[in-house]
Amino acid sequence: MDNNIIFIVLLLLLSGVFSATETAYSSYSKIKMKNLASSGNKTALKVLELSENYTKLISSILIGNNIVNILIATLFTLSFINFNNGTFLSTLISTVILLIFGEVTPKSIAKEIPEVFCIYVYPFISLVVFILTPINYLFDLWRKLINIFFKKPDEEALGSEEFLTLIEEAQNEGGLDKHEADLLTSAIEFNDLDVKDILTPRIDIVAIDIEDSIENIEAILRKNSYSRIPVYRGSIDNIIGILQEKDFYYEFYQHQSVNISSIMKNVYYTSPHLKISDLLKQLQQNKSHIAIVIDEYGGTEGLITMEDILEELVGEIYDEHDEVEVLFRKINNNTFLVKGDFEVKEFFEKLNLKVVEEFDFVTTSAWVIYNLNKIPRKNDSFNFENYKITVIDTDEKVVKQIRVEKINA
Repeated sequence: MDNNIIFIVLLLLLSGVFSATETAYSSYSKIKMKNLASSGNKTALKVLELSENYTKLISSILIGNNIVNILIATLFTLSFINFNNGTFLSTLISTVILLIFGEVTPKSIAKEIPEVFCIYVYPFISLVVFILTPINYLFDLWRKLINIFFKKPDEEALGSEEFLTLIEEAQNEGGLDKHEADLLTSAIEFNDLDVKDILTPRIDIVAIDIEDSIENIEAILRKNSYSRIPVYRGSIDNIIGILQEKDFYYEFYQHQSVNISSIMKNVYYTSPHLKISDLLKQLQQNKSHIAIVIDEYGGTEGLITMEDILEELVGEIYDEHDEVEVLFRKINNNTFLVKGDFEVKEFFEKLNLKVVEEFDFVTTSAWVIYNLNKIPRKNDSFNFENYKITVIDTDEKVVKQIRVEKINA
């Protein structure tokens, strides 16, 4: 009996090690393990190599664990064989002890420190895998036979949503900092954006008429500080060129007069439905920094610059002439001021709101008009989820600013 107890304790320890190893090797972070390997931890590199054949590894662990558990059950049966209801007692006691010390406790510990446990137990588990190689070979043949009858479907490549989840997990686990995660997220979402999603709308385009006086053109350039500006003839729907500020001033100071037609650059036109990744390549090939977006009728829908496109990757780019406009301002924990041209997608993200439908518009102004079903006037309001939206500034066409207040805060 005493010898049986000693063997049972030893086997319980072994069962706990197998159970904890199964949990550790199935839940450890490959990113953290690769970081440890990169830092010079040779065992971490061996753990990664062992995990490459995960099927062989997990089979060895399960085989070893089952053998140990069967031996424990057998020893308990032998220890209680002379007792009344010995079979029942041995089954009950062995089940409870195995659950507590062979499954729940070791798995809970391994779940908390999987990387540390994987490295610590590597010498033991690699030896077990080696010893059980012949048995694993037989099981591998059996798996191949099973796969003949139950073919698994072809695995699909990871989509953008899966990649975004991986990036989020990597950031949470410390493998990426916020800036790196944001950059990777922007790069993945980059290909999903069309020109219409980020263009400067027609109403906001600053342009000059080719018939304007030199004084008027200079005044427009000084006021807006744009390095490039569209030139139209008669109407903004007829943009015929792009004037560069440096060319204008060079010509003006050299000759005290400017022939706009002779110094303006050719226009590059694009469609609102083109992917911005494709447009970026086209702008690079044509050595252009700006494109005019035309609608289906040939009129001007807006314009888009190379800077607009790059900002979708790296965030806002400011130069010494730019005025930083705050589009979303927090007044307190329950109140926010939002500009009408703030992107509705970012607006929803800021307030942790779920997008339940796809919108055909981009700005918060359009979203407010959509919800009110009219061109709003000042103090018009509506409730959306647990927020009250109030128009506080508008003109005849668009909403310029709204106040967002949390209800029952």
